[in-house]
Amino acid sequence: MKQSLLFSLRMIVLAILGAVAFPAVAQTTGPGFYYPPSAWDQKLQCDTQASCPRFVVLSNWSSAAVLDRETGLVWERSPSTVVFTWENAQFHCNQSLKVGNRMGWRLPTIQELASLVDADPANTANPRIPPGHPFMGVQSLTSLYWSATSSATITGLAWVVNFEGGNVLQIGKSFPVFAWCVRGGQGVDPQ
Repeated sequence: MKQSLLFSLRMIVLAILGAVAFPAVAQTTGPGFYYPPSAWDQKLQCDTQASCPRFVVLSNWSSAAVLDRETGLVWERSPSTVVFTWENAQFHCNQSLKVGNRMGWRLPTIQELASLVDADPANTANPRIPPGHPFMGVQSLTSLYWSATSSATITGLAWVVNFEGGNVLQIGKSFPVFAWCVRGGQGVDPQ
């Protein structure tokens, strides 16, 4: 009995020392299974890319997609650098886009797209996305991105996010605007 008690005590001490000696580091790239829980109720702080627990670049998707652990969504790592009308942006995401050799992309809802905005007033970066983000090519000037969300009152308008200032607004669906496609989540109907 004394030996088993000493063994248990040693195991507890080793577990405590292991937790103290090796602090957790955020995994920012990786292959494999992710199974992110939907976590819209939590805020994962990002200060630098190396210490950001929120975003994971998916290496088994040729590093062309990013898992957002805060929302459970998968985003294009490099959104479009050409502009589309709202209808053409829908077509681009839903039918022609292949990221990581996968289809199944769509325009995000306004809430999903706005979740990428860093609303911290201390962040004056342009574009207004979290400092530790792994995204590339996000437009900073006239940085409007379409959402799939139409205006509830005027059918010719849709919601966009302006990543230059971090605000959301409605504009006409015929205006030329960038698209940032996403996978997962609920989306909107019809698309």
